[in-house]
Amino acid sequence: MLTDTVCVALSAGGLAIALLTAYRRRFLAATRIAAYALIPVGLAMTGILDWINDLVFDPGVWLGFVVLGLSWLLFTVSRTVERRRAGPQGPAGQVSGRAAPQIRPARSPGGGKDREGTGAAGGRKRTGSRTGSGDDEFSDIEAILKKHGI
Repeated sequence: MLTDTVCVALSAGGLAIALLTAYRRRFLAATRIAAYALIPVGLAMTGILDWINDLVFDPGVWLGFVVLGLSWLLFTVSRTVERRRAGPQGPAGQVSGRAAPQIRPARSPGGGKDREGTGAAGGRKRTGSRTGSGDDEFSDIEAILKKHGI
């Protein structure tokens, strides 16, 4: 019963503020304030406030929330540990479908010649075709650069 009285008092105060706002010819704001002011009375009339009181002040409900929180914590910890154990591989221990790119030096270790045998790799473009995944990697990079307008 005390809850209903408090809700009616809140609504009456809100409606008084709405009337003062309407007196200042701010009708849109007054309408919005009146809408907010009617919420406490509506909640009291529907009985939702009694349900909320039973929910908030019941220790069994709080124990249920604690159990749900513990369940969520255990789930999160198990997922984190599973991801750390799997590493860069998938969760089932399988290597992902895309292989990591290989880094090759610009010059071979001996004599300052590159793989094609044309001398230093400096700024010259290689014209010979190579087999392997190197061309695929460069074509992917070129496609990305073209997509971004570079």
